[in-house]
Amino acid sequence: MDITRIRGPYTGRNSGTSYNGMGWAVATTQIDTDDVFEQTASTLARLDEILGQMGTDKTRLLSATIYLTDIAQKDAMDRAWTTWIGDDPAHWPQRACVQSGLAAGHLVEIVVLAAV
Repeated sequence: MDITRIRGPYTGRNSGTSYNGMGWAVATTQIDTDDVFEQTASTLARLDEILGQMGTDKTRLLSATIYLTDIAQKDAMDRAWTTWIGDDPAHWPQRACVQSGLAAGHLVEIVVLAAV
């Protein structure tokens, strides 16, 4: 089995990697805003792209870890997340949300594991 790597915008790391029926992806916002809801929506749209390049989608997520610079903004992030993930519990992954320092301008970073 070959390892598939999805190039990202930064040197030395990829946005996605898949191997043996599993796919790992990471995304941050693609827009310049200090609004957590908008950054989350942008990040999730980027995840859709990466997952699609690996031949999977959000309905096959197994796990998600969401990093926020300010955990007090979790409600805003959750609004974007629940809109994106949908109403069907059969498509909901296990999910954790933690506070973390992130690169300047980034308020949200999301890491997922999906079946491919």
